[in-house]
Amino acid sequence: MRYIVEPRLKGAEINKNIYGQFSEHLGRCIYGGLFVGKDSKIENVRGIRSDVVDALKKMGIPNLRWPGGCFADEYHWRDGIGEPSTRKKMINTNWGGVTEDNSFGTHEFLDLCDQIGCEPYINLNVGSGTVQEMEEWVEYMTSSNLSPMTALREKNGRKEPWNVKFLGIGNENWGCGGSMRPEYYSDVYRRYQTFVHQYGAQKPFKIACGAGTGFKGLNLEWTDVLMKNAAHAMDGLSLHYYTVLGSWEKKGSATEFTEDDYYRTLVRAQFVEELLSKHDAVMSEYDPDKRIWLILDEWGTWFDVEPGTNPGFLYQQNTMRDALVAGISLNSLQRHADRVKMANIAQLVNVLQSPILTEGDKMVLTPTYYAFDLYQKHQQNTLLGSLLETESIDTADGGLKTISETASEDKDGNIVITLTNASAKSAASIQLRIDGGRYEYASGRVLTGDMHDMNTFDEKNAVAPKAFTDVKIAAADDNGTEAEISLPSCSLTELVFKRL
Repeated sequence: MRYIVEPRLKGAEINKNIYGQFSEHLGRCIYGGLFVGKDSKIENVRGIRSDVVDALKKMGIPNLRWPGGCFADEYHWRDGIGEPSTRKKMINTNWGGVTEDNSFGTHEFLDLCDQIGCEPYINLNVGSGTVQEMEEWVEYMTSSNLSPMTALREKNGRKEPWNVKFLGIGNENWGCGGSMRPEYYSDVYRRYQTFVHQYGAQKPFKIACGAGTGFKGLNLEWTDVLMKNAAHAMDGLSLHYYTVLGSWEKKGSATEFTEDDYYRTLVRAQFVEELLSKHDAVMSEYDPDKRIWLILDEWGTWFDVEPGTNPGFLYQQNTMRDALVAGISLNSLQRHADRVKMANIAQLVNVLQSPILTEGDKMVLTPTYYAFDLYQKHQQNTLLGSLLETESIDTADGGLKTISETASEDKDGNIVITLTNASAKSAASIQLRIDGGRYEYASGRVLTGDMHDMNTFDEKNAVAPKAFTDVKIAAADDNGTEAEISLPSCSLTELVFKRL
């Protein structure tokens, strides 16, 4: 297989926000996963788990979405401020019917973002909330003027406003956020966003709820209607996409699956490329300069819950199959860097395709965590032109490209390449050419294993990146550099080439 990278063909900057995460009041994502309370024996800072924060810092997450998801459109922010013991309780009707005590609210979430060093992305309540409620929440968080909202914030222990930029105006308003038609939601969006005011230097970045999609189900009409009616009033438009295998009632096991299941799941990850291309094309009819970001703010795998766990908690294990889904999806997101500027995998801890799992005081990093770690070096790099000739694997749902890729250039002229090999059993030989100069192989890492391999609380390091050495420079001169690369089966590989 042949792979050509052309450093002279420079594309857009790969926005770091593509590597964002998502945290919802769902199952054990917040409580037990991110937040254990100040009195917990688990090491914490103001109730937030220190081990999880440290891991997220190392993974380099740029932004975190909260409080949902479906939970966002039933969340009333005033219930989550003030003395925790006096906060109003509610029933989480979307996820398990459990009691939500609101001990994790606005102050705790923004403290979490400060501890991680990431930007908050807050989904505002459109489905069951009022315009006034939304307006006052934004004022409470971001205003420094003297007002009832800022006085309330100071009473609750915070004098200075937070720097909150990313604001979602509703979530899945075609479904759990209100069962709206696109024509109706576009009018609702225009109304609500009008009252999201700017306080201080930070201009709010307003994100409209985009289409819900599925494998070969693009739902382009929603995007067309939203762009036609409300493009002038939005900074970003979201999409949601999950690689559901089978039906929503029976999606299959996260750990016990066949080779056919493995390949069919990866075909669904590969579909992200078509999804982004076609929604971008619709958006470009109204926004040819690509001012508006396309944001995939929910994506990832969705399997049946682990046996014996609450069906409403969406707890699933995580294997090398999930890592390949992450790698293939991230390659597509990065290659659309001119339009796609942000994404949020679902979800951060203990829910769906989580980078981190916890159980009591135990924590384990999943293959998905290491997939994100391998892609860190692309953040804020310049996308490079590339051409890949790859074989295809036949599946019942269409052809799966054996190799996926991204190439980018950092500020020092070094080239970063990420490659996935989807083949469950066969290594792949790649003939790489980097045009236009001499390069040496500087470093690399690989994440590989059997498609079923996973990390558990008893065996935490069964899957982890290792140094990659299967690169041989065959020739190098001022016209270009030739290299031979051998990729192991079921793998994600990071390569760094230094310009001489």
